[in-house]
Amino acid sequence: MRAVDTNVLVRLVTGDDLKQAAAAEKFVSGGAWISHLVLAETIWVLATVYDRDSAALSQTVEFLLMHRDLTIQDAEVVVAALLHYRSKPSLGFSDCLVLEIARKAGHVPMGTFDRNLAKLDGADRIAC
Repeated sequence: MRAVDTNVLVRLVTGDDLKQAAAAEKFVSGGAWISHLVLAETIWVLATVYDRDSAALSQTVEFLLMHRDLTIQDAEVVVAALLHYRSKPSLGFSDCLVLEIARKAGHVPMGTFDRNLAKLDGADRIAC
């Protein structure tokens, strides 16, 4: 299976460049894989460049998870991260994803200086 880069996903989601969006759809039509890093970058681009709010970002992740031609790395990890993000969107999707990746790898608790992230099960706030 082929993999996709962030800019391909951004074109699929936004469709803001019709030529690139059509090329992206054609490329993924045979199946394509999305890494956690590409997913996190895509959500960051959508939030910062396209000014998408947390509800729109959640919908985007769900769209990508359900897309018939896309396979996301460790989709169950992404689903768990999405559940955290929906309950606490102020954390940011990437924070939730990092925690769930650590959990799957068996490396929790995860240390953080982020007070909000530390409220999630599996994260511990490091005091200084």
